[in-house]
Amino acid sequence: MSHHFSGPNFTFPGGDARLDFTDLYAFPKPGDPSKSILIMNVHPSVGVNPPGPTTSEPFAPEALYEIKIDTDGDAIADITYQVSFTSLENGAQTATLRLLEGEQAAKTGEGGRVIVEGAPVSMERVAHVTSAGDYRFFAGWRSEPFFFDVGGALNNFQFIGEDFFADKDICSIVLEVPTSALGSKKIGLWARTLIRSDDAGGTWVQAERGARPQQTNFLTGEQNDAYRAGEPADDASFVAVFAHSLEHTGGYSPEEAMQVAATLLPDLLLYDPTRAASFPHNGRKLSDDAADAFLTVITDGKVTGDGIGPHDDLLSEFPYLGPPHRRDRFSPAENA
Repeated sequence: MSHHFSGPNFTFPGGDARLDFTDLYAFPKPGDPSKSILIMNVHPSVGVNPPGPTTSEPFAPEALYEIKIDTDGDAIADITYQVSFTSLENGAQTATLRLLEGEQAAKTGEGGRVIVEGAPVSMERVAHVTSAGDYRFFAGWRSEPFFFDVGGALNNFQFIGEDFFADKDICSIVLEVPTSALGSKKIGLWARTLIRSDDAGGTWVQAERGARPQQTNFLTGEQNDAYRAGEPADDASFVAVFAHSLEHTGGYSPEEAMQVAATLLPDLLLYDPTRAASFPHNGRKLSDDAADAFLTVITDGKVTGDGIGPHDDLLSEFPYLGPPHRRDRFSPAENA
């Protein structure tokens, strides 16, 4: 189920839905390859353990949300887009977008050059978009773009064609950036959320990270906590646990499982902005069937799809995700 509910036993990281990273997308701007679209989704509107709706506050003011970019192939960030948020007050929240580059991009903590400040977070169906030079920015509730038969996946891949996410919402951070700012060749992207920890003397602690969909939920096993706290540059240490999971889900031999696991790590979304996006080969579009691609891998081709297709509320223009379904978190005027 992508990165949704990626804590142990399908819980939220630290028990906080706002910290739950769900999906990462990267694709050239339609009609303008000089720009790229980067999307980080977090905070599912509904949980499964425990079940029920999550908080209406889109983003945690005590957290940082980051899209990290490796430009030279060492799985260490050379560019970081960092977003922080104010507390929700009178139904409103604002965002600040910063750019960190070079050595600063690989560090943990607030910093960097401010690109956007005081951007309104969208709580209603209308998307509030902020422009700043060559950048466009959106943050807020949107319709969940991920599609998957969760019930079938949890029932030994016996799919019945029910899309768990069809009527769900998500909190999105959407960036339109100059492609030239991403370097001149293929890059590797991942996303992470961080939270100040009282247990660590108030320092920033990584709550969640990921890039390729569904790996954290299905392949990390007993090392879920360590994996979510880890860095892509150190992902070789998780090849064995991935391989162990693949032996069980796909019937791979130990040797085959190790080979396949090594192709899934480090956990990066590779993206060449000079080519069309298509997961798992290059970047990821909102309509790409990432679930089918993952099912094919983890079952060794025994299951190649769940029979679910893309949602029909995707937009052809920024911010590309459809308006949210739930209306009771909006203002009275919006509900009218």
